[in-house]
Amino acid sequence: MAFRIWPDFMIHFILWSTFLMSLSSGILLLCFQMPATDAVGVCLIAFSIGNGLYACWVTRRIKFCSKILVKSLEPVSKFSDLNLPTYYMLAAGFLWMSMWIFGVIGALNFYFPPLVIIGLVLSLAWTTEVMRNIVNLTVSRVIALYYLRGMQSSTRFSFQRALSRNLGSACLGSLFVPTIEALRILARGLNLLKGEDEFMFCCANCCLRLMDFIFEHGNGWAFVQIAAYGKGFVRASQDTWKLFEDEDMVEIVDADITSSICFLTGICSGCVCLIVAAAWTHTVYKPFTATISLLAFFIGYLMTRISMALPHACVGCYYTCYAENPESRFFEDKVIKTRQDMIKSGRVAVTSTTPRVRRALA
Repeated sequence: MAFRIWPDFMIHFILWSTFLMSLSSGILLLCFQMPATDAVGVCLIAFSIGNGLYACWVTRRIKFCSKILVKSLEPVSKFSDLNLPTYYMLAAGFLWMSMWIFGVIGALNFYFPPLVIIGLVLSLAWTTEVMRNIVNLTVSRVIALYYLRGMQSSTRFSFQRALSRNLGSACLGSLFVPTIEALRILARGLNLLKGEDEFMFCCANCCLRLMDFIFEHGNGWAFVQIAAYGKGFVRASQDTWKLFEDEDMVEIVDADITSSICFLTGICSGCVCLIVAAAWTHTVYKPFTATISLLAFFIGYLMTRISMALPHACVGCYYTCYAENPESRFFEDKVIKTRQDMIKSGRVAVTSTTPRVRRALA
């Protein structure tokens, strides 16, 4: 709700509140002076440092990202029931997580409890990602049809379609998109660290080209065309990326930080849950402080990720629908066109996610 009402303020708020919350939760766990809480606390403090560096690095992108978020959320007010799918999925997620916790407790009686618990954690992460993408597909269909055809589609019908015809694509995308994104970030990090070593140079370029090829065949931008046209996940990914290339939008969408903001929102919420749970558990059930704190963090993160599906989907629709029909009356303000002209003229330097890739491929 805060993102819909104050989108510009919330981007700045999340970038720095996540830094503060992760730092605070890390310091709190270190204060308990137990091996398990110390390990988690060090990880959170390291993450907060990286978060702070990232917030400084993307400063030049924030203004444009805010403009896109504000513009993309404008159609939401025309659909009074567009928030309902999010509420349904949050309720379903709450019920599923409540049962999942009993499963984790029961896993302690198995022969290999750590392996069973890791499997349950991965299963829950995938399940909630499917729930998030169901909301994503519902919102994407409603907003995309509004941009492309000027029609007000039924939210209820779009939700039913996401739960039936598009469910397979939601499950497939939920499995592959996070994995592909993580591997792509890893390849980019390798590209930044390769230095002048010839072996590292070859490995970095090979990994980066491979991940870019895979990304073109499976990416999160595909959900708009899946929702609007009923395409399969791979074909929708290919067609969407081709649209971006044809309209010279690859640099712009590659530098978009909306997905990072949604991720950090989940981390911030998880840290708040961790602080509350850790303070209570340390007083009542001290030996379980680290375990319950991690569970609280994980559940808070996943629930918030579901709730952030709506603004994320709106931004995806704005980019994809502009690429498909840039002359539409809904894009008369020329926000993206102006950005492209500024990049071409050199007035704006896009902080590339892989600063040395052009040199590497030259």
